[in-house]
Amino acid sequence: MKIAALFPGQGSHSVGMGADLTAAFPEAAEVYTQVEHVLPGLRAVIESGPLEDLTLTANQQPALVAASVAAYRAWRAHTGLTPAFAAGHSLGEYSALVAADALSLGDALRLTRQRGELMQAAVPVGAGAMSAVMGDPAVVAEVCADTEGAQPANFNAPTQTVISGTKEGVEAANAALKARGLKAIPLKVSAPFHCPLMAPAAAGLAPALQTTAFAPPAFPVYANVTAQPNTDPTALPGLLTEQITGAVRWVETIQALAEAGADVFIEFGPGTVLTGLVKRILPDARTINVGTAAQVQDFSL
Repeated sequence: MKIAALFPGQGSHSVGMGADLTAAFPEAAEVYTQVEHVLPGLRAVIESGPLEDLTLTANQQPALVAASVAAYRAWRAHTGLTPAFAAGHSLGEYSALVAADALSLGDALRLTRQRGELMQAAVPVGAGAMSAVMGDPAVVAEVCADTEGAQPANFNAPTQTVISGTKEGVEAANAALKARGLKAIPLKVSAPFHCPLMAPAAAGLAPALQTTAFAPPAFPVYANVTAQPNTDPTALPGLLTEQITGAVRWVETIQALAEAGADVFIEFGPGTVLTGLVKRILPDARTINVGTAAQVQDFSL
């Protein structure tokens, strides 16, 4: 048995996430204690809201790292199990690196707070857009290649690709995709993530990544931008910088994990987004959610 630990990205948040874990497991409580120490005031937003404040990119990113790591550490303590691999979707890659002891929780919280602030500030509100496209990803890539200001941002599932870019570029791509018989659904997002418009954010975060102390991961962590396992800490600043403007190659990542022998996929943290995507990529895969105290306590393989 080889476990792949998966960690969610933006959109999986909810007010109160992790509260039952902190009440039941001292390992989870310690995570939230550290959140208050590193980013004062964030714990109150996680636990009590309001949702509008938690949804702000600069809050949501470190909050999701906290909730995911709390679930993971409670699970580790309760089961004594260790994954063979890890991967995270977008900001979830930071949670995966914390799980693999390649990045300290404090540094992950500080980096994702800065990452969220920079990503939000990179593009004026309303100047960018994102859409979820249902259909052949090859057609999506072809249309984006022919459309200025639009590019694939997330290859989430075999027939679901998110595109990102300028408002005009994404709207033009949506029209072209619909003309090709694909369904394009505009997304309510605060900024156009994982596209070249995020270059100022990548440039802004790069110095902090370069000066962060990364350690060799205890198990391979699959990088978003390569869909390949990485165990070299010196490669992490470059991979995480490139991730801000590059596409999340999630389909390839899950396929690569399966090829490496992963036979159980566990999503740590709130929500079930990644579990659903894994099922669409590998319909016969065994998936488990671990995001609440009950799910930790009832865990079995």
